[in-house]
Amino acid sequence: MKNKNRPASSSEAGTSIVEIVIALVIIAILSAISLPYVVNYKKLYKSEDQALKMMDLMREAAQLAVTERRTIRFEIDLTDNAVLLIDQSLSASGNLIKKIPLEETKEVRVDVIPDGIIKPYPNYNDITFTVDTVGHLAGTTAVNGHNIWAARFKRDGSVTNLAETPISANIYVWPPISPGTTEARHDTEIRAITMFGGSGAVRYWKYDSNDFVPNQ
Repeated sequence: MKNKNRPASSSEAGTSIVEIVIALVIIAILSAISLPYVVNYKKLYKSEDQALKMMDLMREAAQLAVTERRTIRFEIDLTDNAVLLIDQSLSASGNLIKKIPLEETKEVRVDVIPDGIIKPYPNYNDITFTVDTVGHLAGTTAVNGHNIWAARFKRDGSVTNLAETPISANIYVWPPISPGTTEARHDTEIRAITMFGGSGAVRYWKYDSNDFVPNQ
């Protein structure tokens, strides 16, 4: 009769260890193969992810303005490389509500349209950046003098500039082929957002190597 208390033979123990080592080697090989694909996938969709985050913040600004009867400033701050929501209902400068960091500019640009790319229809003006002379409060700290573009979402649903003039504008989100250049890495990674000043609505565009196509 087989002794149930007999310890496993060296061959039985060795087989188990070999199986574990083989499994670990297979996992390591599969990880090494898949890692470049994961990195490239994340890089490919950085511009899309950033554009969607910006649109979400625009919609939040519009909703806050209408439902809470406040003026909410949506601001792209190139100095801090961030997107901000600022409550302007209590003061001319306003108080910071939310701040979301942008991708590094070497990875994704939002300040200009890439070289050789035609604007989406209708042909609204592209956003331009200026030195902020209004500023805002972040807690008790005054922030001003940054390089910004801003739009004010109003309680009636419209969007205006600081002079209270309704504005419609295009924002481009795209990866440069190298840091500091105005040439896109791949045309199909270019995204655009059109903001309609009369209603505060936004439209999302993807570039298909020939033209901007509205995302359904």
